[in-house]
Amino acid sequence: MSLSAAPRRAVLADLVARPSSRVRAFALDAALVLTGVALVALLAKVSFFIGPIPITGQTLGVIVVGAALGARRGAAALATYAVTGLAGVPVFAAPLAGPAYVLTPSFGFVLGFIPAAFVAGWFAQRAWDRTPWLAFVGFVASSIIPFLIGVPYMAFILSTVAGTEVTFASVMAAGVLPFIVPGLIKAAAAALLVPAAWVGVRAAERSTRD
Repeated sequence: MSLSAAPRRAVLADLVARPSSRVRAFALDAALVLTGVALVALLAKVSFFIGPIPITGQTLGVIVVGAALGARRGAAALATYAVTGLAGVPVFAAPLAGPAYVLTPSFGFVLGFIPAAFVAGWFAQRAWDRTPWLAFVGFVASSIIPFLIGVPYMAFILSTVAGTEVTFASVMAAGVLPFIVPGLIKAAAAALLVPAAWVGVRAAERSTRD
């Protein structure tokens, strides 16, 4: 069976409750999405800067939220996160919030968090999040996605808005190289946390049955 044809499996959020009506299901999904926004916003404040882009706990939050909520809800949570920040709520890593954040070098990474959460959720829906080494592979893949959007966006803002001379070497130094090791560490942390949560869930289910 190919990966694309693999059946959807339950993610952690699916075990929270099974609403009996569409209204309750929507309310539960909304609550889960807002919880995901709050987690990413909290981890975003754990940061330090190397160049113009902050190294934060955001990526860890994105991965965990995507894996826990699943592809659809995970992407919705990060889209809500981006909209919340642009509305002026200080949820981003930097103190700046509001529409002007679009002109910062790091906003492209925020946009990249949306498909990254989707991909993390996609892997989780195929049960990759239950085995640490599979989770690590999936979460590394998810962690790469923000760079595919964020790095070109950063280069564009630095060259057009900030008037900085941009070269391939400078972009790599500012937006890629400093994040490789931290990214691997955060993917590894998520690959331990999420499977551990599944172990806890299974243990709780066994104790309930007993």
